[in-house]
Amino acid sequence: MTNVTKGRPLSPHLQIYKPIPTMVMSIVHRITGGALYFGTVLVAWWLIAAAMGEGYYNWVSWFFGTWIGMVILFGYTWALFHHMLGGLRHFVWDTGHGYEKHLSTKIAKIMPIVSVALTVLTWVIGFLVR
Repeated sequence: MTNVTKGRPLSPHLQIYKPIPTMVMSIVHRITGGALYFGTVLVAWWLIAAAMGEGYYNWVSWFFGTWIGMVILFGYTWALFHHMLGGLRHFVWDTGHGYEKHLSTKIAKIMPIVSVALTVLTWVIGFLVR
């Protein structure tokens, strides 16, 4: 049998395709989904600490109050908003709308801006209320 794919990839991949906004947002959506999976462990850790007693809860709260804890929480907040917006985009697509190239590209370009804005707004409100 002759190898008809000699010298060619078996299927297209990221080295073949030119990145476009919708493709990049699809990849980031998958990454944020994975990040949320691990970030939920942090939420569970915080809840378990609250159930275990004041000393352990204070230690976990101290960790989340350090600069590294704040960076992790900020990233988790951004991943949550970005993944939510990607989910809403997919929901709209599931209704059969938003497939027009100009519209889907515009939404893909706006998503990072809106997700960062929502994250910063949430953190500003959190610090003001605190």
